[in-house]
Amino acid sequence: MSGKPSGPGGVDRRKKAPRDAFDDTYYGRYYESDSTRVYGHAEQEKLALGVLSLASYWGMDVRTVLDVGAGTGQMREVFARKWPRIHYVATESSAFACRKYGLDRLDITKERWNSTFDLVICQGVLPYLPNDGVTSAITNIAAMAAGFLYVESITKKDIRDVVDKKKTDLAVFTRRGEFYESRLRKPFLKLGAGMYYTRKGPLTFYELETSR
Repeated sequence: MSGKPSGPGGVDRRKKAPRDAFDDTYYGRYYESDSTRVYGHAEQEKLALGVLSLASYWGMDVRTVLDVGAGTGQMREVFARKWPRIHYVATESSAFACRKYGLDRLDITKERWNSTFDLVICQGVLPYLPNDGVTSAITNIAAMAAGFLYVESITKKDIRDVVDKKKTDLAVFTRRGEFYESRLRKPFLKLGAGMYYTRKGPLTFYELETSR
């Protein structure tokens, strides 16, 4: 499968995310340093295994994956080593990251890939976007999701009660979880543990497997 970014999106250019610099300092601290990053290859491998196992259990043989906001490409390396048969596309909006780590450039607030994917991963992206950017991003993700979506997006409650504040980048928009849920609810069915399924898909789920 091949593809290029295309299509609508739209973000208010007058609004800036809390962080402007996604540069060597940012990626060095939050991705490359063992002492200051939250996730390394081991954690990403566990996440990928969990997500793929759930998708398989629910009846989908995942053959294509889109990673929106792939960072330094940790997950790409995991897929290449563990699941080489899966066509995996790693994207980032940062021009610096794309040059340094060999990722595909994609601004999810304005563009979408001209292919659909069995699984879309959106890990740690949405909190950096302004409100209208989140709405556009979810619209574009929904258009590309032919099956499952995994979302990790820290909320105001997470920052207060869960995250390691010494390792987590806190230069994000702090929002209640309902902000994201209200935008995901229309295109996706919530399954739990960060997993969603497109409402356009053919799979069905037991009532207690879904979240009301």
